[in-house]
Amino acid sequence: MTAPQLLVGKVAAITGGLTGIGRAIALEYLRHGAKVAINHLGGAQEEPLIQSFHKDATAITLPDNFLTVAGDISQPETGRDFVSKTVEKFGRLDVFVSNAGVCQFAEFLELEPSLLNQTVSINLCGAFYAVQAAARQMAFNQSPPGGSIIGISSISALVGGGRQTHYTPTKAGILSLMQSTAIALGKYGIRCNALLPGTIRTQMNEEDLSNEAKRSYMEGRIPLGRLGQPKDLAGPAVFLASDELSGYVTGAQILVDGGAFVNLQ
Repeated sequence: MTAPQLLVGKVAAITGGLTGIGRAIALEYLRHGAKVAINHLGGAQEEPLIQSFHKDATAITLPDNFLTVAGDISQPETGRDFVSKTVEKFGRLDVFVSNAGVCQFAEFLELEPSLLNQTVSINLCGAFYAVQAAARQMAFNQSPPGGSIIGISSISALVGGGRQTHYTPTKAGILSLMQSTAIALGKYGIRCNALLPGTIRTQMNEEDLSNEAKRSYMEGRIPLGRLGQPKDLAGPAVFLASDELSGYVTGAQILVDGGAFVNLQ
C-alpha cells in the first residue's frame, strides 16, 4: 500500500539543502508531492553535490518541481533573492526551512574572533534575514496569507559544549527566534517551530565522529542506541510542514535526538 502524500500543492524552500539534514528534508518533501527550492553556497566545489541532488530528485519527481539557488546565506540579500526566485518559479511559498549552518569545533580560550563572527553570521544572522524574507512573502504577498516556518536548531540549544562555545549560542538563538516569530507572525496565519536534532551524522561532524572511542561513548548515552541520520529529521519536518497534521502547532520545539537529552547525567 502506497503511503499518502502529505504536501501536495505546497511550495517549500530550504536553506543549506545540498547536504545533510537539508538535503534529506528536501527529498522527503518531494516524495510528499511538494515543489521544492534549495539554497546552497555556490562555487565549483559544489558541482558534484548539485549533480547528486538532481539525480536523486529526478528519481522522485519531474525536474520542473525543484530548483537550486546559489547564495551566501549570511548576506541579507541572499534570503530575499532565494524567496524571490522560489516565488518566481512556483508562484508562492508555503513552507520555509532555515537549515543552513556551520560548526567548527574550537577551544574557548583559543577561539579567534573570525570564527565567532563567521558562525554567528551564518547560523543566526543568516537565519534571521532568510526567515524575515520568507515571512514577508507569506504575510503580504500571497493570498491567502500564511505558512509554516521551521528553524533547525539543535540539542545544543539546551545543553553546553566545551568546544562549541561559539556554536551553542547560535542554536539557542534559532530556538528563541522561532518562539518569538511564532508570536509576531501568528496574526498572519504563519506557524513557526524548531526542530532540535541530537548528534546526527553529517559532513559537519564526520571528522569528530571518526574517533571510534568517542563515537561508541556517544552511542552508549543514547537510549535508542545509535547516532542519528539526516533522514531522521525528514519525518518531523513533514509533520511541521503539513497543515493537516500540525495546523495548531506553533512556538514548539521538537527534540529529534534518540532520547539523548532525557538521559543526560
